[in-house]
Amino acid sequence: MRTPRRLIAGLFVLPLLSGCFASSGADASADSRSGDGARLRVALPFAPTENYSPYGQDAMLLSRLGVAEGLTKLDANGTAVPALAESWSSENGGRSWVFTLRDARFQDGGTVTARAVAAALTAAGKADPAPSALSGVKLTAAAQDDKRVRVSTAEADPVLPLRLSNPSLAVFAPKAYDKKGTVNVVGTATGPFELTRIDGDTAATLNRFDDYWGGRAQASGITARFISDGTARANALRTGEADIAESLPVAQVASLDKDEIHEVDTARNTSLYLNTKSGAFNDAGLRAAAREAIGTSVIAKGAYEGYAVPAQGLFGPALPWAAGKRVEPAGRARATGPDGERITIAAYSDRPELPEVAQILQQQLQKAGFEVKLEVRTYARLEGDMMAGKFDAVVYGRNMMLDTGDPVTVLASDYTCDGSNNLSFLCDGNVDKLVAAAQAESGTAERQDAALKAEAAILGTDAVIPLVHLKLVAGIATSVQGALPDPYERTLIGTGTRR
Repeated sequence: MRTPRRLIAGLFVLPLLSGCFASSGADASADSRSGDGARLRVALPFAPTENYSPYGQDAMLLSRLGVAEGLTKLDANGTAVPALAESWSSENGGRSWVFTLRDARFQDGGTVTARAVAAALTAAGKADPAPSALSGVKLTAAAQDDKRVRVSTAEADPVLPLRLSNPSLAVFAPKAYDKKGTVNVVGTATGPFELTRIDGDTAATLNRFDDYWGGRAQASGITARFISDGTARANALRTGEADIAESLPVAQVASLDKDEIHEVDTARNTSLYLNTKSGAFNDAGLRAAAREAIGTSVIAKGAYEGYAVPAQGLFGPALPWAAGKRVEPAGRARATGPDGERITIAAYSDRPELPEVAQILQQQLQKAGFEVKLEVRTYARLEGDMMAGKFDAVVYGRNMMLDTGDPVTVLASDYTCDGSNNLSFLCDGNVDKLVAAAQAESGTAERQDAALKAEAAILGTDAVIPLVHLKLVAGIATSVQGALPDPYERTLIGTGTRR
């Protein structure tokens, strides 16, 4: 079985200190309110862990900050709509798609051409490990002429336009790519904001890109700080040092102005992923015992204070199509007594509720007979060990529609033998078969039906125990207009975001 993506860990900046959003240097010269547009100050919970490589989770930072974009993007309904491509059509029974490009420029001044797009997608296809959006997909791209690029897959891929909306498949200027497979995203993307300065994994400076095809952004730039401590992010908003603070702790919500709190139903779950490859949970009976010991209502009410609901499966209430189609898991193993079995549960502190979830799980599992140790770190310091399978279980938040907006894609990346984000290290022939069958479906309803059959098989292995479905709680100052928090967690700052 393939080991999932292992990322480079770094350090987070901890509690926010006074003045950390203060302007410095030419890049921040437009910080004051002016006709040129005030800079936006944004407090984000997750620091870059791969030096802003577009092929991992750092791609989501580039997307939310308005730096990078691909051929398509998702609208509010999860439909692929134009981005760098203004139109597309399928050929050869869905094995090839031709995308017609709009007139656009790279931030280094170059023109976005079909050849440049094809080279960018080819580089993403060769990345090792592959971006999660390409899990199980062999992709090739070639310029058909200056404005049209043909993207082909070995098998028919009916959701390719959705797949290409993933931020990991963003397009950068030719000079961004080197022979070692790394991508320099500074000043080479196409979005409304240009990344101009990186201060390690603590901060980033972005300036407005005036030649953006979608129109000139109203803010002159962005000062982004990565602050893992949730209380510090809330304090930054409360004291006026931040204009936008992502992922606020629910415990801080009551202390903030209610007009600054923005809730969005998301497709994000908090789940307990059990390591099926090694350790205690290699035993299906012990996995079943863990599932039976866990009460999700306590987690929803206690850790999330009502900003979550007990999980019904992998696909939650933000996806209304799932409720009426869900299939009951079958074939689960019979629970066996833990008899003092020692396990280690890992959780990351950047989402402030997760350590509390881990504590509740510790109490519930210890009551059932497990001996439980907790390992809590920031995400950047936890990720390498988590991806290497060094824990028995991981408390992890996952947006089930993040990769493509297609329910099947995340199942392939998270639960199949070759999945690039397989935190449970699950390798089950029946699961792989059902996921493959779902991938072969072309109709939306048919893919949903097939995805839920695969979901039932996955839950039947007890490799993952869904705990709660979440709401996104963001803090946005009342002076800010046009912020773009969304259920897919891909957008935050756009051309109309301003203060």
